Amino acid sequence: MDRRIISLAFFLVFCLAVGAEGRVPDKRSILARISEPEFGPEVYNVLDYGADPGGVADSRDAINEAISVCSSGGGGVVLLPPGEYRCDGSVILKSNVNLNVSEGAAVVFSDAPEDYLPAVLTIWEGTELFNYSPLVYSYHAENIAITGKGTLDGRASRGFARFRPQKSAIQDSLRQMGIDGVPVNERCFGKASILPPSMIQPFGCRNILIEGVTILDSPYWVIHPVYCNNVIVRDVTINSRNLNNDGCDPEYTSDVLIEGCTFNVGDDAIAIKAGRDNDAWRKGMKTSNILIRDCDFNSKCNGLCIGSEMSAGVENVYMENVRISRCLSGIYFKSNLDRGGFIRNVHVRNVSCDTVRTAFIRFDSDYHGARGGFYPTVFENFLIEDVTGTVSSECGFYAVGIENYEMRNIRLKNVALESAPVPYVLKHVRNVRFDNVTINGVRMPEHPSETSAVRLKSF
Repeated sequence: MDRRIISLAFFLVFCLAVGAEGRVPDKRSILARISEPEFGPEVYNVLDYGADPGGVADSRDAINEAISVCSSGGGGVVLLPPGEYRCDGSVILKSNVNLNVSEGAAVVFSDAPEDYLPAVLTIWEGTELFNYSPLVYSYHAENIAITGKGTLDGRASRGFARFRPQKSAIQDSLRQMGIDGVPVNERCFGKASILPPSMIQPFGCRNILIEGVTILDSPYWVIHPVYCNNVIVRDVTINSRNLNNDGCDPEYTSDVLIEGCTFNVGDDAIAIKAGRDNDAWRKGMKTSNILIRDCDFNSKCNGLCIGSEMSAGVENVYMENVRISRCLSGIYFKSNLDRGGFIRNVHVRNVSCDTVRTAFIRFDSDYHGARGGFYPTVFENFLIEDVTGTVSSECGFYAVGIENYEMRNIRLKNVALESAPVPYVLKHVRNVRFDNVTINGVRMPEHPSETSAVRLKSF
């Protein structure tokens, strides 16, 4: 049977499994679904449980004991007063606990990977496994928070950040397990592996607030909510430029507000995910209803990114009032022929971008790393408006789909880019409209024709 027919049948089954969605929610309806968790009035001071604010003795057990007592007592605030708290292992956040890292307080995590064992159930680049525990981890909890104006320091540059998992045999082994459907309890990594954990990961949680804190030197993805619902990330500062230091990666997660944040990171500032390939199709849990606003991004890679691990589908994403400095691509939607799934119903407005090294706005169906499958991703319904940029080193607007599986319904409105050697590249797209789009001072045609499919130099 023709592989395109097989792929079409796959997508029909996938869409039936996901279900019809009806009307696309607007920002107001998404915001109405999101609320801050509430906590009891009791305060549990970690000093009362033996924490050392001088940073000499390990305070991990004291912090985790205070969290456990607080949670079992009905909830409240676990307070870290000013001081430095050495933490030789993970902080485990439990239901109904607000971990308040007060101004002048710093949690300094161990740089020894063995301190983050035994392994826990987690996700690494879209595939489930047992691996090193995230530095702050919460498993199937509700009403949890990390607040205050203090600091969480991962010290990963001395440990985890020295791991080099990309293109390794261990990375390939995990991905093959996902493709083969190996039971998750047999995907045991952690000790002797080189797969670093996320910095903060609520796993299967609901009603989450991360507010005000500064995060330094993360092992890998910085804030990574997985299988979560009702998430607020507000006024958070990240300064972490290690390998694959994405700022915030909601995955299999819905009803998310990210606002007022400053991300200075080593990878994508925002990377919205929904699992990888067969593992994501098995879970069938899309990521949806995301609002990002009033943020500043400075990243080694991209500003706003959706993908490439998005196989269960991403939809209903709003981003507005964001400033992006130097990066690879400013606004980037990426997938490949292994992924399947969809990226749809995305509205980006009022974004300014300084200098990009590849494309100012980019839609890519051939992101690197494909293993030879034929599961085209559905790209549809994008509105990008009131967006300005200074320089793009390769291309202004890039959108290349798959033959017979065109990207569709992409509208750019009031978009201006001062300089780009190639204004746009379009191939295998349908219903693309430029409404008051200027590149190099020249107004682009309202209904642009397709061009040759030039591959960008940088991924």
